Amino acid sequence: QVQLVESGGGPAQAGGSLRLSCAASGRTFSSYGSGWFRQAPGKEREFVAAMGASGRTTSYVDSVKGRFTISRDNAKNTLYLQMNSLKPEDTAVYYCAVSRSSYYSTRLSDFDSWGQGTQVTVSS
Repeated sequence: QVQLVESGGGPAQAGGSLRLSCAASGRTFSSYGSGWFRQAPGKEREFVAAMGASGRTTSYVDSVKGRFTISRDNAKNTLYLQMNSLKPEDTAVYYCAVSRSSYYSTRLSDFDSWGQGTQVTVSS
């Protein structure tokens, strides 16, 4: 497995921006797809964005398309999520995850390493 530590969460105003980072260690990070998920209070964890190992393929949930950008720096073993034009409905705990294959996936069950999560709170 990969050990993952998220950072960069916090409070933000609607329309503002935050950049989440996820530092990876352990299994070779550059060989596996990775992604971001979020969980709001009282709701199930949901897919937000994913990227294949090479960084050339990505996928986003419709609600964040055009606002969020996933990226990775394999040399630094770090995954990022740039979040712009934030909305109150983006409020959640955000988790980074690494999948079992080099391809990106949108399914929770395809990911076997998870970070501890970082809280994002967007106020109107």
